Amino acid sequence: MANIKSAKKRILVNRTRAARNKSTRSAVKTSIKKVYAAIDQKDKEAAGAALQAAVSTISKAASKGVYHKNTSSRKISRLTKAVNALD
Repeated sequence: MANIKSAKKRILVNRTRAARNKSTRSAVKTSIKKVYAAIDQKDKEAAGAALQAAVSTISKAASKGVYHKNTSSRKISRLTKAVNALD
């Protein structure tokens, strides 16, 4: 355990941020799963709605620094491509 006051604070702040990041990552994964579930059901409307929600969630995660912008772009691109392939 740290003895220095600033080191103790760092530990607390890191735990708080790690918990927030974990929650955000979990929300992103859930939204992505919803898109793929709609794709598996071959429901284009539901997939489109889920895609819109997922893009919003992923973009927010990237803007908060949870994901790198290229990672979020890649995830959005793959989801969009999968939904557009539905016909």
